Amino acid sequence: MDIFLLQATIYLAAACIAVPLAKRAGLGSVLGYLIAGVLIGPVLGLVGSETQDLQHFAEFGVVMMLFVVGLELEPRALWDMRHRLIGLGGLQVALTTLSIMGACLALGQVWSISLAIGLTFSLSSTAIVVQTLNEKSLMNAKGGRSAFSVLLSQDIAVIPMLALVPLLALPDLHNAGTHGGDHGGALSLTDGLPAWGVTLVTIGAVIAVILMGIYLTRPVFRFIAKAHLREMFTAIALLLVVGIALLMTTVGLSAALGTFLAGVVLANSEFRHELESDVEPFKGLLLGLFFITVGAGINFTLLFGNFFAIIGMTLGVMLIKGAVLYVLAVLFKIRGRDRLLFALSLAQAGEFGFVMLSTTVMNNVIPTELSQTLSLIVALSMLFTPLLFILFDKLAVHKSTSHAPEQDEIDEQGTVIIVGIGRFGQVINRMALAAGIKTVVIDHHIDQIDNMRRFGVKGYFGDPSRPELMHAAGLPEAKILIVAVDDKKAAVNLVKHAKKVNPNVHIIARAYDRNHVYELYQAGANDIVRETFDSAIRASKYMLEQMDWAPFDIDMAAESFVKSDRSALAELAELWDPNIPPEKNKAYIERAIEINSDFHTGFLANLAKFVEPKRDDETDPKASE
Repeated sequence: MDIFLLQATIYLAAACIAVPLAKRAGLGSVLGYLIAGVLIGPVLGLVGSETQDLQHFAEFGVVMMLFVVGLELEPRALWDMRHRLIGLGGLQVALTTLSIMGACLALGQVWSISLAIGLTFSLSSTAIVVQTLNEKSLMNAKGGRSAFSVLLSQDIAVIPMLALVPLLALPDLHNAGTHGGDHGGALSLTDGLPAWGVTLVTIGAVIAVILMGIYLTRPVFRFIAKAHLREMFTAIALLLVVGIALLMTTVGLSAALGTFLAGVVLANSEFRHELESDVEPFKGLLLGLFFITVGAGINFTLLFGNFFAIIGMTLGVMLIKGAVLYVLAVLFKIRGRDRLLFALSLAQAGEFGFVMLSTTVMNNVIPTELSQTLSLIVALSMLFTPLLFILFDKLAVHKSTSHAPEQDEIDEQGTVIIVGIGRFGQVINRMALAAGIKTVVIDHHIDQIDNMRRFGVKGYFGDPSRPELMHAAGLPEAKILIVAVDDKKAAVNLVKHAKKVNPNVHIIARAYDRNHVYELYQAGANDIVRETFDSAIRASKYMLEQMDWAPFDIDMAAESFVKSDRSALAELAELWDPNIPPEKNKAYIERAIEINSDFHTGFLANLAKFVEPKRDDETDPKASE
């Protein structure tokens, strides 16, 4: 027990120290976990051979991750992905396998070993890629969706790959043991069955998962809900995931694929969010533990014994995969930064590569010594992957600036100029047009302008930071300027420039938060709208409505609150210093404390002029009528 607690302390402490530091340095959480594993394993030697056994347990984080991903995909969405799953994913596996097989043959390996290595390296890391795509908010980009489709295709392809491995056995090869332990278990529902029997059992297991998701889960969750025990929801969620994983492994299918299928079936369930929130903490911890074990399992003795050859082979594998992916991206018309994202994100080998290598050793397909080198290549490629995402960030910025579409020439001027036509600017423009007010709309996102034009709304693509463009739009004579760009710094600079060019222009600016309000205020904006403030006020009015307040009282309460808040905001804006963080600005903090203490009293005093607020302990006026 003491040893277990010591190991748990080491792993958790390493994660808690390395991951926040990596995030602050812009390296991402995945690289932080991998670095933590390298430090406690090969570098400091705090963990040892138990890492491989722990890795098999930690791989369950991948299973949970695919279950959560499935919960966010409706069956219709999965059907819409079928072309990418079959075409893009299938071609990636086939072409990568053949390319790496050809490279191995050129290096003198026999065809069976070359094929096994090609199959192993054709798989990418679902855990690292999905985690990083979500972390960087890239999953909904075309490149991110395409990468996920390929990952899902690879997970499906693992099944026939594992079935093919025994056919590649070398008669003269007799490995002493398995590499990395047995990933599977002794329990099997297909042992001793003929081929047709295995097929029936496998199909039956998949049908059972689907039927259970449709007909059994809802009654079970309703029954659990009546117990009003929060921990029982967590228990049933874990039982569902573990049970499906067990069923899949006993019929020779991928546990991750089975739980993904279950997640898709439950995507339309009213308990979807409950399931996701229950599984999420376990998924996150197990994935982090898995990344740590990958880092801790890197064999530095083997690496430094043949450093340049192993690094060269690792980079060679990633280069071959990246080239295949780039070609496929061109064929499937994935363009621009999405093409880079697709090619770079999937260039590594993955966690299922360890499973493949273990199976090939166990079936006498690959010698144990060679499999150790191949495992090291898999681990190193996973270690390099976060660096590829950093490279993508750099290249994507360069690509977006060097290949930007040519900007429009503005051939009209207006008394109202709207800069930024996203969700915020669109509403303003629609209301202006409905009121018969002519506007000039500018946005530096070509997609936004193209979407507007499809609906018959005129707009100009261009960079509003260019003085000549704003001059062409009529800024020197404009009456109103609406600043609704996403970039906070660009918004402030635009306000400053506009006030210099036309001191009389009335500037209405969208602010991200309070600090942004202060910056825009000092820059010269006349009206500043916090992007979530008005919607929060509206939600508060709904709350008071449900508390049985009269409509007039609700309007007066909201008006009083807004006036009090704006007064406080204007006063604090005078004390705000852009060179001093608010939490270190003594005068700002002292006045903020005074305002907060007076705010409640002042709000109630203003409110009392119009309405007598109803306290929670008062009798419901409706009940007394």
